[in-house]
Amino acid sequence: MEPDRYSRQVLFPGIGAAGQQRIRAAKVAVVGCGALGSFQAGALARAGVGRILLIDRDYVEWSNLQRQWLYDESDARDALPKAIAAARRLAAINSEVEVSPLVADLTAANIEEALEGVNLILDGTDNFETRYLLNDYAVSHGVPWIYGAAVGSYGLTMPVLPGKTACLKCVYPEPPSGAQPTCETAGVLNAITSAIASLQTGDALKILAGHADSLRPRITTVDVWSGEVRQVALPPPDAGCQACGWREFVHLEGKRRAPISLCGRNAVQIHERAQPLDLGQLKAALEPLGEVRANEFALRFFLPPYEMTIFPDGRAIIKGTDDVGLARSLYARYVGA
Repeated sequence: MEPDRYSRQVLFPGIGAAGQQRIRAAKVAVVGCGALGSFQAGALARAGVGRILLIDRDYVEWSNLQRQWLYDESDARDALPKAIAAARRLAAINSEVEVSPLVADLTAANIEEALEGVNLILDGTDNFETRYLLNDYAVSHGVPWIYGAAVGSYGLTMPVLPGKTACLKCVYPEPPSGAQPTCETAGVLNAITSAIASLQTGDALKILAGHADSLRPRITTVDVWSGEVRQVALPPPDAGCQACGWREFVHLEGKRRAPISLCGRNAVQIHERAQPLDLGQLKAALEPLGEVRANEFALRFFLPPYEMTIFPDGRAIIKGTDDVGLARSLYARYVGA
């Protein structure tokens, strides 16, 4: 280890030499490697977090480059899975950090194995279904996690310290109803994603350095366009909360999700296949039917107006429709039931 690498961080009284040792010994999961997660991962690697787990189900697209901090044009051109592209970049940023990419959809079926041994979870996801799953896991295992979201010029973040603060279910017993704005429908400024990710990372470093007790639990909202910043104190755990109070972790009970329409993407994710795929064999079968591009991480099959990205675990993202039935039919026709 280069002696000066973390010197400016060690000089900061809140961390010091002892805190830096704790950071170096920690394992952090970044769930979702988009605008928030890519910034979080880069900041954690530069801070010297010992082990970073990257979990993401998606691949790099051109529209990501405006705000997703670890990717470049070659990643979009090759449609690399975000977890893989991010891991490669982090290895160049800090070779002392052990980075483990997982190209998968985090579900009740794989979350126990995926998150085993993590000291903290950072939220970079884009949907409440996964956040409730993370919340159930974190509360049931006593692992701190930090919720974050951003769209347009507005974002918010909230640390969850199980047993000490309200959890996500305490604050949002049910997901927001009705159509919600997304980055694809309302746009997003890269300044707000970096601001929220920075606040999340700041709380993460405080926890990892051994100062969780001094963390002021609160919901922080920021609007970088209006300049407004608001903070509301988080209450203690709610005795009537399904997760904190009743210890009922319903989101951990499901084994596999149904196909889901990816909000604002005009795309559907299919993940019903139980067996892995041989992408080489699939490529040979599909080439007579349309354009195919493949690498070791994924296969892309172009069948205008549709585009299928198929992963080795059998999961697929079908672009060009938000109709789950049609997406399932295309999957069955070209990949198999």
